[in-house]
Amino acid sequence: MYLRSLLILCVLYLQIGASKAQNTITKESFKAINLNYQGLEKVKTAVEAAKYEDAAAALLQYYKTKLGSRNPDFSNLEVPVDTTGTLDAKILETADNALKHLFKTQESYGFFDFGKNINWQLWPVKDNEVRWQLHRVKWWLPMALTYHSTKDEKYAKEWVFQFEDWVKKNPLGLSADNDRFAWRPLEVSDRVQSLVPTISIFINSPHFTPAFLMVVLNSYQQQADYLPSNYAAEGNHRLFEAQRALFAGASFPELLDASEWRKSGIDVLNSEIKKQVYADGVQFELSPVYHAAAIDIFAKAFKGAQKAGLENEFPASYKQTVEKMALAFVNITFPNYNQPMFGDSWWTNKEFRLRQFTAWSELFPENQFIKYFATDGKKGDKPNWFSNALSNAGFYTFRNGWDNSSTIMMLKASPPGEFHAQPDNGTFELWVNGRNFTPDAGCFVYSGDKEIMKQRNWFRQTRVHSTMTLNNQNMLITKAQQNKWTTSKDLDVLTYTNPSYTNLDHRRSVLFVDKKYFVIVDQAIGSETGTLGIHYQLKEDSNSQFDKKTNKVFTNYSDGNNLLIQCLIPQKTELKEEEGKVSYQYGKELSRPALVFENGKTNSNNAFFISVVYPYTGNKAPKITLTEKKGNNYAKGMLDLVLTIDGKSKPLKLDLNK
Repeated sequence: MYLRSLLILCVLYLQIGASKAQNTITKESFKAINLNYQGLEKVKTAVEAAKYEDAAAALLQYYKTKLGSRNPDFSNLEVPVDTTGTLDAKILETADNALKHLFKTQESYGFFDFGKNINWQLWPVKDNEVRWQLHRVKWWLPMALTYHSTKDEKYAKEWVFQFEDWVKKNPLGLSADNDRFAWRPLEVSDRVQSLVPTISIFINSPHFTPAFLMVVLNSYQQQADYLPSNYAAEGNHRLFEAQRALFAGASFPELLDASEWRKSGIDVLNSEIKKQVYADGVQFELSPVYHAAAIDIFAKAFKGAQKAGLENEFPASYKQTVEKMALAFVNITFPNYNQPMFGDSWWTNKEFRLRQFTAWSELFPENQFIKYFATDGKKGDKPNWFSNALSNAGFYTFRNGWDNSSTIMMLKASPPGEFHAQPDNGTFELWVNGRNFTPDAGCFVYSGDKEIMKQRNWFRQTRVHSTMTLNNQNMLITKAQQNKWTTSKDLDVLTYTNPSYTNLDHRRSVLFVDKKYFVIVDQAIGSETGTLGIHYQLKEDSNSQFDKKTNKVFTNYSDGNNLLIQCLIPQKTELKEEEGKVSYQYGKELSRPALVFENGKTNSNNAFFISVVYPYTGNKAPKITLTEKKGNNYAKGMLDLVLTIDGKSKPLKLDLNK
């Protein structure tokens, strides 16, 4: 018993000694500091005199004056922060839970208990986002904001403990597994970004000692310095990381390598804006959510460069491209400020989008169209165009207006995308009179173990998008070629061809007739045979009715704002109900109606489907028929049809090729 007690005491003394050693201030503590930086004269003098504690105290006073005496810099955060109003209840909840080591690492999963002795390697759900986002330590800023509001030192004391605990337990090189999560460059960049306002708030606490400052600065130096040589190879991650390296260099210019971080970030962004943005202004991942994020990145980087007096390092073409990106986003924005959920996108609340447009408008104050969206239509000019083709990216918008009562279809027929793109060319969302009738599938989750990937892959299937399949298989290639795009007063037309399957192309033509409804012509071109399916998805609350005798489905909304989808050719097509789901938020899904018009392709001849997508008012769907006239020749792309709607005829005669 005596020996056991003695052993415990020895371990405790060793731990205390190690802790003191970690916080002992030596000459090595200042290795990250540019002692010649203007304002650090007292620090340099003390270091040269080997008065290291005095030097750290002087450095802390410098940062208290620089950071702690003014409003924290929240400019780089995705969501703006207001420190003047009442503390948000969710922020307080997050901070209070953090005191108990209950951390919310991914919003959809809630809080997990990481233990009194924090287990930074805990993986409670085998979704990679849960563990990656653990190391973004998103609860640290809520702890700081709560401290700022309440002045309760328990938040500062706990944050100091957690910061030192994270540094101690997650050293670079601990293991390949831990480096994969704790030191993935995106997470590193997220930390160096959020630490700036967090440090600015906590620095006035008595728990923020000179010794702790040296731990913070050396850790910050290591993390920021890690980024330039470890940027992601491509995509939005590379943009985030470069922009945040620039921000780190602008925020802590006193650190030895700050100028290199700034230069690295600027160089990467100048290069990537040319690689990642198509000529029409769309970011090449072809996901509206990440397109908006890319605009934010490029815009914030420019503002960060301005802060460092380096805005001239960006050529004029840089800002011009960012402005073009913002205008491209205008074209794919519905009246409620949402965008189609193509790729890994989700719905976002209007207030968030308004803040984004406001930030973009500040960068481009002369652009009246961006100002219009930034002010919710109160200032600026409403766009003076309707239907629009972003032809390089393959985002096509048919519209008859910009307000809530408009009819708007947004369709994707794109080149190959990056990680966030899906095998979905031809899919679309349709907005009519305040309602999105056909939301795209969304993504549900990103990556993880076998079960997580099974869930992700369900939402990525071609058949759960509004497009054509062969034998219900995923299209093999997404490389659409625009064949025709024309607009006029009473008819807008898009035709594109996608090499969806081996020996089978999908050619889709969309006709926006009289700025009211849509006729969709689908052609399966090639020698491959099998079951062709034309799929459509509907909103979860549509209470849809299926009429299999006449191959039509119609919604049943009580407000009379309804939609009919009917396959008119071939007549022997079989209408089937399918499993339908939609994910508006990460980790959340809803069941919804889904349908397919199926017909067999038994030979090398081309196969054809003609459908009508018809919005109407009332509780009775219109009666629609189609007559083929003498000049009609689908194979040659010549339409000569008469559409009859409740007894009224509409001739459709045009060449789909030009």
